Amino acid sequence: MDPIVDLDFIDNRTPEQASASCDTKVTEETNTGKSRKLYIESYGCQMNFSDSEIVSSIMFEQGFDTTSDIEQADVVFLNTCSIREKAEQTVRNRLGQINYHKKKKPEMVIGVLGCMAERLKKSLLDEEKIVDLVVGPDAYRDLPNLINEVDGGQKAVNVLLSREETYADISPVRLNSNGVSAFVSIMRGCDNMCSFCVVPFTRGRERSRDAHSIVREVQALVAQNYKEVTLLGQNVDSYKWTSEDGTEQVNFAQLLEMVALINPGLRVRFSTSHPKDITDEVLYTMKKYDNICKYIHLPAQSGNSRVLELMNRTYDREWYINRVDAIRRILGDECGISSDMISGFCTETEEEHQDTLSLMDYVQYDYSYMFFYSERPGTLAARKLEDDIPLEVKKRRLAEIIEKQRETSLARNKRDIGRVHKVLVEGFSKKSNEQLSGRNDQNKVVIFDKKHYKKGDYVNVFVHDCSVGTLFGEAVD
Repeated sequence: MDPIVDLDFIDNRTPEQASASCDTKVTEETNTGKSRKLYIESYGCQMNFSDSEIVSSIMFEQGFDTTSDIEQADVVFLNTCSIREKAEQTVRNRLGQINYHKKKKPEMVIGVLGCMAERLKKSLLDEEKIVDLVVGPDAYRDLPNLINEVDGGQKAVNVLLSREETYADISPVRLNSNGVSAFVSIMRGCDNMCSFCVVPFTRGRERSRDAHSIVREVQALVAQNYKEVTLLGQNVDSYKWTSEDGTEQVNFAQLLEMVALINPGLRVRFSTSHPKDITDEVLYTMKKYDNICKYIHLPAQSGNSRVLELMNRTYDREWYINRVDAIRRILGDECGISSDMISGFCTETEEEHQDTLSLMDYVQYDYSYMFFYSERPGTLAARKLEDDIPLEVKKRRLAEIIEKQRETSLARNKRDIGRVHKVLVEGFSKKSNEQLSGRNDQNKVVIFDKKHYKKGDYVNVFVHDCSVGTLFGEAVD
């Protein structure tokens, strides 16, 4: 999950893409007779939503059910994002709104979790007076102790980062689940020091989760009739787990195979790949198993080698093209590829901006996240580089990137017309309960008439039309 800097996008988002845009999710209702109620709002990347499921599991064991009604809550958590200034401001505004509920129910405990908590630490307690506890991403096991401190009248903070914590032994409580798709965290933290990114400072060093615990979690999801899992990590291609006795090592390609072999009817996705680390071994593993989806999110950020060096991306334009060529050679032109692009990074020239557009022409992305650069406190770029591109130039370049992507997305979608696609139904379409919505192998949204099909079905759909972000078709037997 490469970082999000400032946002505009083609609106054909999948669940993990929507989360990257700093969408918000609220806990659903669970009522098992527990004595207290927990309410969680999650912001930012899909890792945050996955973390909220871990938090809910920990709190459930401590006597908390979840509620979707904040007025019924005894404890309110905001699981936050720090990638963009806008994301942090959204949380601050929300805390102002929650103050209304706190005044009506003074005993309500308010906590800020996640990356914003890690970045601001104890200062958040002073800046936001209604906040009772601040907890970083590696300290969720300490929540019961911290809640006890707050119940005793104290403010509480734990933002210690860990080199070992992966929460591998905690079975997440699936929040806001459609019962079809689930996210499984395979690693935490990030060792890439991209100059524009706060993630290494808010989520700590990279560490991989026990491969067998991942397999057990996926097996449990299959037993609950889930049909799709997405393996999550800041950089899944650098996954590498070694057993304590050193006799077993598992890399990402091997993990993919282990998960694919659990059940041939289970779709397997992953996010996010880093261009410097994605290997031919991973691509050949994807080719070997039909249930590993042929879609890769491969963030480029820029099409110019000098800018990529300033970003500390550790690859150049030629290397990125080499990886794209490998994807096309091994998996074919039908494999979906998406990207992130940043316009107006420090010192970017007009010619270097044109290199980004030409890279987009070469790759032919199915869709992209597109942003203009905004400086984040504490990053390498903020300390060492001047944010010297005028805002109007950033926005104009972004508009050109967006228009280029719209043209390419439409062209790629038109190629799908006249073909039959295997679609996993995720629910009703947004516009009508007479139509269903799902995704094909390439992660594209497909809409078709409901007929006798239902959520969780695999349906063969003949596509007869498209928009920039969606395929439209008819189910065929």
